[in-house]
Amino acid sequence: MDQTRPDNMNSCRHTEAQFTPIAQLKNPHLQTLLPRILRRIVRIKPCWQRLELPDGDFVDLAWSEDPQQAQEKPRAVIFHGLEGSVNSPYAHGLLSALKKQGWLGVVMHFRGCGQSPNRQLQSYHSGDTGDAAYFLQWLQDTYGQVPTAAIGFSLGGNVLACLMGSQGSDCLLDAGVVVSAPLMMEPCSAKLEQGFSRFYQFYLLSQLKKSVRRKMKAYPGLFRITRKQLDSIRRLRDFDDQITSKIHGFTDATDYYRRASGMPLLSGVEKPLLIIHAQDDPFMVPDVIPNPEHLSSSITYQLTRYGGHVGFVGGSLARPVMWLEQRIPQWLSPYLDKTS
Repeated sequence: MDQTRPDNMNSCRHTEAQFTPIAQLKNPHLQTLLPRILRRIVRIKPCWQRLELPDGDFVDLAWSEDPQQAQEKPRAVIFHGLEGSVNSPYAHGLLSALKKQGWLGVVMHFRGCGQSPNRQLQSYHSGDTGDAAYFLQWLQDTYGQVPTAAIGFSLGGNVLACLMGSQGSDCLLDAGVVVSAPLMMEPCSAKLEQGFSRFYQFYLLSQLKKSVRRKMKAYPGLFRITRKQLDSIRRLRDFDDQITSKIHGFTDATDYYRRASGMPLLSGVEKPLLIIHAQDDPFMVPDVIPNPEHLSSSITYQLTRYGGHVGFVGGSLARPVMWLEQRIPQWLSPYLDKTS
């Protein structure tokens, strides 16, 4: 696929707020890792809440402030990436930015990613929209109807794309933003087995294994796989083949990747959606860059030359700027700050 083609698409709609990296730090791996250095300290103190789900499980919510005291404020929901949480740099950084904007922000932790392991064998996956849809309905039923948006990062971005694409005009969101999402999962999984990207595979796999071990300890006998079998897994694809696909009703990793990818659903999006990708994202391949026929008229697609994976650090060495914490509120403002 011609990777330069979407630059022309990007010039068609919403060309403001282009990203310029720190001149000395354009490298995609530096861009990807810098937020972990610059956002090491979680400065916001989230207000925690546990949401019980209809099937007896739960998800943990991390609010920017007490939702009981902020019911009238516009809302922005954050869906984190694989094994992410409110402690992920992009999550707590954006949560702080949303609060400064005067909006009520909340990180919905996928099952097992919150303060304790979830109760059931089922956890979460890239195409699992059930808990997100339930949460958005619960949010409206509990705290009333106000302008509401969602932001999804990486895996959470694919979940949001699947949700908005499958629900169309019935989606409860006024707008959404998808950042660095693996919209075609199979080639992205293969990319993580190549070159320096194997470092990210090693890290993500270690986090997934840690989560499974934590759950094994809390609920002995829940998994069919043994600790020895778990320890022997060396690729994300093997983890998805032996664990993710099996506990979520897929035949294997290939079946999971093909049925859970967000790209085929983008044409069904009817609410405003901004998709942000970086051409140099070390998690991605050209397959994640949508062709025009993939995009509904409600989608704005922004492809930057630099940025890495959920990085996008601009400014200068002396004064670095987290571009996403500016770009996302700027784009969402017309939808959340509307007065009628």
